[in-house]
Amino acid sequence: MAAITASMVAELRAKTDAPMMECKRALTEAEGNMEKAEDLLRVKLGNKAGKAASRITAEGVVTSFIGGNAGSLLEVNCETDFVTKNDAFLALANAAAELIAKHNPSDVAALGALPYSQDSFGPTLEDVRKGLIGKIGENMSFRRFKYFTGTKLALYLHGTRIGVIVEYEGDETAAKDVAMHIAAMKPVALSSADVPAELVTRERGIAAAKAAEDAAQAAAAGKPVQSAEIVAKRVEGGVQKYLKEVSLFNQSFVKNDKQTVEQMLKSAGTTVKSFTLYVVGEGIEKKVDDFAAEVAAQVAAAKAAA
Repeated sequence: MAAITASMVAELRAKTDAPMMECKRALTEAEGNMEKAEDLLRVKLGNKAGKAASRITAEGVVTSFIGGNAGSLLEVNCETDFVTKNDAFLALANAAAELIAKHNPSDVAALGALPYSQDSFGPTLEDVRKGLIGKIGENMSFRRFKYFTGTKLALYLHGTRIGVIVEYEGDETAAKDVAMHIAAMKPVALSSADVPAELVTRERGIAAAKAAEDAAQAAAAGKPVQSAEIVAKRVEGGVQKYLKEVSLFNQSFVKNDKQTVEQMLKSAGTTVKSFTLYVVGEGIEKKVDDFAAEVAAQVAAAKAAA
């Protein structure tokens, strides 16, 4: 049985907004697996448990460069928020985004090999990165990027933490509005049919588990239990609701919730071909120190030394 620490409970609570004891129970049942514990809470508490799941757990910036018919979107990570405001770090990130748009490197290693000099470091981007690590005293890395070419691009940067590029045909203003919408609503796909199969499977499992729990509670209370057919319809209804919530075209447009994004685009004579959304630190687990355990260990060490 994995040890459930106070820091683990605090991390799950921060992600889900669920009560502290519910977080502890979920982690215990999930044997310390954070993702499984999140799913268990969603079964028990519904969507409320997922509303804060996108909170960021790593530092860095998202930046972009668009020139001519080419563009880029790039995430650069660092250890602390303080460094994200450092001029040298920002210059490195912006230069890397421009290099991507101009040279279309195949991966991060190829990006680092491109010619670049800054702050007396060089002659490659990787040399500058290593030099700034020594100068600033903090690790930094190019995490991910995407190169775009041959299509119209609409960019929206929300500060330095969220970046969206939309590939489109039609009206520029409508495309930029969609990019802003994506930054706010964070869809995972253009349409319901494009939602990754693993996400649909996960959501169907959560809906089925929720239906089973409701049935068990009804039976325990002596209430009628719904038929298998009704339960199946409930599960499928929950999945379809989820698909609408996470697919761009089905979402209510943030500037006018009386119409969907698809309807807005149609009225503007605009077609969105694809979008790329980067959120700083998304999917990265940042180390969470167990402060209480650390203090207890220090006290124990002090007593032993005495």
